[in-house]
Amino acid sequence: MLASSSPDEPLAQLLARLDSDGYLIFPALLNAGRVAAIHQALAPWLVGVHLGRNDFEGYRSERVYALLAKSPVFAELATEPLVLSLCEAVLGPHFLLSACLAINLHPGETAQALHYDDSFVALPRPRPSYALSTFWAIDAYTADNGATEIIPGSHRWAEERPHANSAAPGQSPVSAPGAFALPETHPDLQPALMPAGSLMVCLGTLWHRGGGNRSTAPRLAITPQYCAGWARQMENMTLAVPPDVAATLPPRAQELLGYSIWPPFMGHVDGLHPKRLLPQNEPVVPHPKEHSS
Repeated sequence: MLASSSPDEPLAQLLARLDSDGYLIFPALLNAGRVAAIHQALAPWLVGVHLGRNDFEGYRSERVYALLAKSPVFAELATEPLVLSLCEAVLGPHFLLSACLAINLHPGETAQALHYDDSFVALPRPRPSYALSTFWAIDAYTADNGATEIIPGSHRWAEERPHANSAAPGQSPVSAPGAFALPETHPDLQPALMPAGSLMVCLGTLWHRGGGNRSTAPRLAITPQYCAGWARQMENMTLAVPPDVAATLPPRAQELLGYSIWPPFMGHVDGLHPKRLLPQNEPVVPHPKEHSS
């Protein structure tokens, strides 16, 4: 059984556990009203037409990307203060929102390939994590409905990999870095069982996968993922979220999308702060260390 944490614990204590185990679980962090609002916001998009295109995405999974362009409720989720505090401690200041998507696993979905989320940073392991992933359980994560499965402590691994068996009939190997052919197993692989509204935070170097859904109902999760401010985002957020929509979001959400500067001037637009491009936005007074030459 994976350990749970409380959001009331001191940040230093949470960070020590994250460094030791590679993950944190906060049960029932969202109240029923916020969970219902997320279900409602996603309803127009979960109509069975955004199914995965390969084994990794899941042929029986719906994936909805660019969530901050869909509803402001997702900006609230992406800027959850507890998550931002953890991100700043792990990734440093000026970190970005790398991806923000919904994953709805339908009955019959198979287990995903084991992988780690910052494999796009092509640096040898072991190394620091340059990304942090969050998994919001909008539906309860159960033993049967495809709960995310993790290998605690695997963020400390070097180049070793989970044991990979032969691929099942009809399943092809996954060629992406940090991912392997199905099915795989490992003695320490454990499901993250959580009630609806719970949050799991994982370091980008932690090996994990989406489980198989053997139940009779879908399992919905939202996964905002963050990266160091100098790293390229997985979703091109300034294109995925139109400027007129971004202009309506809270300033912290705008910064996470990429309307921000990695000091001294990474991310500028024609020598200016990118926030100046947002419609009807007040002029930005640059931080003394956030200007271009």
